[in-house]
Amino acid sequence: MARFRSPLRRRSSSISTWWVVWRMPILLLIVMAVWWFLIRPVSDGTGWVSVTDSFAVCGESGPRQAGCVVDGDTLVLGFGNGQRRIRITGFDAPELEGACEAESAKAREARSRVHQWLGEGPFEWDGAAEPPRDQYGRELREVRRLLPDGSYEYLGRTMIDEGLASESGWGSFPVDWCA
Repeated sequence: MARFRSPLRRRSSSISTWWVVWRMPILLLIVMAVWWFLIRPVSDGTGWVSVTDSFAVCGESGPRQAGCVVDGDTLVLGFGNGQRRIRITGFDAPELEGACEAESAKAREARSRVHQWLGEGPFEWDGAAEPPRDQYGRELREVRRLLPDGSYEYLGRTMIDEGLASESGWGSFPVDWCA
């Protein structure tokens, strides 16, 4: 009795074999390209990153935004474990849980003004992809907006000029918001 070998199975095509072997690397490259060209923050090479995200006020209901304003000098980006906290530098805002009702009221006003300022259009912050951090792990970033005349409006200077924050840094003194 002669044994017959079963006929060899022919591959349907070399394209399908190629796709099976290379589909994951190709999909990974597509995802990386989308992130690189559409999602990643864009730096101009000087460490300033363009930001076009919209921000809500943390704790208020409404459509979910990319980030939210915690108080007059703190932002949160993202959700869950991927959340990033950002401390805006150049000024010190009053605390929501202030020493008196006057400080808390001024803090709510400062939070509202930061929310409004951020909503006025694209802005940029410094620090690029690896900004310095404070003792609480928050990213430290200065925020500015390019004006039509080519000058910059800094959020910190705006807050100080409007009486919603105090100077911070060397030689500055804390403000008593309760006085």
